[in-house]
Amino acid sequence: MTKINLLLSLLLLIAAKAFSQTEGTGIQSPDKKISFALIVQNNKLNYFISRNKEKVIAPSAFSMSVDGVVITEGVTLGKGEFYQEDETYPWYGIHSIARNQYNGAKIKLTKGSLNYILDVRVFNDGVAFRFIVPGKEADQRIVDEATVFTLPKGTTAWYHDLYMHYEGLYEKKGLDTVKAGEWAAPSITLQLPESKLYLAITEADLKNYGGMALQTDGKRGMVLRLPQNQPTSYPYKLRYSPEDTLKLSRPAAITGTISTPWRVVMIASGLNALVNNDMVHNLCPPPDKNIFPQGIKTEWIKPGPAVWKYLDEGGESTVANMKEFSRMAAELGFKHNILEGFWRKWSDDELKDLVSYSKQKGVEIWLWEHSKNLWDARARHAFFKRCHDLGIGGLKLDFFDHEAKEVVDLYQDILKETAELKLMVDFHGANKPTGQERTWPNELTREAVKGMEASKLADRATHNVTLPFTRFIAGAAEYTPVHFGERRKNTSWTHQIATAAIFSAPLLTYAASPQHLLDNPAVDLIKSIPSIWDETIVLPGSAIGEATVYARRKGKTWFLAVINGTKALTLDVSLSFLGESVFQTSEVSDVKGNPASLKVSKGVNSKKDRILLNLAPGGAISLNSLSNIF
Repeated sequence: MTKINLLLSLLLLIAAKAFSQTEGTGIQSPDKKISFALIVQNNKLNYFISRNKEKVIAPSAFSMSVDGVVITEGVTLGKGEFYQEDETYPWYGIHSIARNQYNGAKIKLTKGSLNYILDVRVFNDGVAFRFIVPGKEADQRIVDEATVFTLPKGTTAWYHDLYMHYEGLYEKKGLDTVKAGEWAAPSITLQLPESKLYLAITEADLKNYGGMALQTDGKRGMVLRLPQNQPTSYPYKLRYSPEDTLKLSRPAAITGTISTPWRVVMIASGLNALVNNDMVHNLCPPPDKNIFPQGIKTEWIKPGPAVWKYLDEGGESTVANMKEFSRMAAELGFKHNILEGFWRKWSDDELKDLVSYSKQKGVEIWLWEHSKNLWDARARHAFFKRCHDLGIGGLKLDFFDHEAKEVVDLYQDILKETAELKLMVDFHGANKPTGQERTWPNELTREAVKGMEASKLADRATHNVTLPFTRFIAGAAEYTPVHFGERRKNTSWTHQIATAAIFSAPLLTYAASPQHLLDNPAVDLIKSIPSIWDETIVLPGSAIGEATVYARRKGKTWFLAVINGTKALTLDVSLSFLGESVFQTSEVSDVKGNPASLKVSKGVNSKKDRILLNLAPGGAISLNSLSNIF
């Protein structure tokens, strides 16, 4: 054994002793497949993560400073206080029941006179950690972090930069050749070499702190960077003053105890496990029962599809026309009608009239508002109270475009105040989701994605088959899917419809006008697509940037939604997910040579069947198993 290996073994034994565990790898997941190890190396606090004894995060340095003092160097390891959890709770999204199971440890660390904690949770599908630095209520301290996530040789990554904030285009890169200094907006997705093992790195439970981004170090490492070190996005500079930009570029002071957000490493054997990972919302507290008596099932929380007058033809921006939109929404079975800023031209009586008419149709009215009008607490609360008194169901709040602590604090104030007034929220121009929708289920979705508004996106097909395994891993996204016009670019009508069944969002806002949805030959299938699901299975044939093959269930109805990238593809899909019954099916598929068309056919299928799909570039199929008939 070499001196280096001997030293490493000794350090592991010391760490294991400190943890009061018999295993030398530190903390293990409940199924014992994933391990987290904490070591002191070269006088610095380091960690690594393994799955089945194979390192998925190579030895990497923790780095955190408080008021300019690095607290992760010269550290003494103390004992660990161990805890565990195994719970389930209802969820709106990929599936209807989330499972939160982990082994945790609060590890005491000492740096001179400072005693603080590294809190670690090891799940069967990943690892999360955060630092907790005690402080008095009067303390105001400046923090910085530069913790590294070092990946194995040959790792492939998918990420986008910060130029357009969270509305970037994901690129596929080999980390071995990536130079130092590139920016990456979480969550980022990674695939280990010659493996079906996938990782995703992001953060959870972001509050009272600045949001993290990642920066490459040229050594296969992704370095955690806080807002004072991040470049300001183009959308923020476009909409705010140089003074605002300078203000938010300064380090923020944390009052009292410092609790960092959870730093999350999802670990998945295959894309199905990656898509079904619950870690981000698991790491957030449950909702306050005083505000949400039935949690996400509280009666005024109403997930569902929405109509929207913005990207498609739809007539004039009048009260009468918005009544017509609500009428068509009801005909489609949709629950929401989202109004852009033109509502400001109307009186309160006109708004009440629209709200009253829409409620009779079972449709909630949403109003758009610029976030710059919400910074003043009194003005913000007055606006929210006005909306509540008018009977408005939800608010679409826009143009945040920054990860600074002040912006994160604004999110928290908005969520709390709207929840108390029973208003639902859609954050547009937003930061990445960090699971806060578990704590505040009145947040139905947020944008943080390059969606249908990106009119110049020429290769929409590749983008669409990348997003389910990148951006959507962190949480729901308001892509505003389905457009039958020029915006669909290199995708077919069927591809567009199938994205509504793939791009998860409890508030599922359609880009196409309600009239164009009603006029489409596939309108019956469109009407049947839910915005929340009981079960999601990523089927074979799925590949990041190439194709997405989903089987999804709501109640007893199954959907098979397949969208293709830019290369013609043949897939042999098993329907074994259907269960024991025989199902009547409705199939929407492409018309060869005419992407601006589709055909609808009926059939009968069972779990014994297989479907051979010959998909054109940008093509798709959407199969709805309507009901069992035997």
